[in-house]
Amino acid sequence: MADEDRTTTNQAAEAAETGPATAPAGRAVPPEAVPPEAGTAERGRRKVRTGVVVSDRMRKTVVVRIDSAMRHPLYKKTVRRSTKLKAHDEAGEAHVGDTVRVAETRPLSRTKRWRVVEVVERAR
Repeated sequence: MADEDRTTTNQAAEAAETGPATAPAGRAVPPEAVPPEAGTAERGRRKVRTGVVVSDRMRKTVVVRIDSAMRHPLYKKTVRRSTKLKAHDEAGEAHVGDTVRVAETRPLSRTKRWRVVEVVERAR
């Protein structure tokens, strides 16, 4: 009898640790029971960068330049670096000179791993 009480207590403790998304063996969890952030914690936070569109010549793809400034470890001078990445723009709303926010996503092609989230500022 005491062993059964311990087993029930251990199962309850394990269920509390794993969260509300777990259910007793063999039962499905209704979607309403799973908190919206449950999937995000599983795959981690996605990187978000802000940059300037340097090319929009491809269909549904833009090339974005991400500028960064770092301090040189030895000489202590500010060094400017930039990297270019290709981002998916489904709506085709980003044009050359626009400042856009891009987010990391699954590989969409050989070189595309980012997507345009929003156009922050239009080019003049």
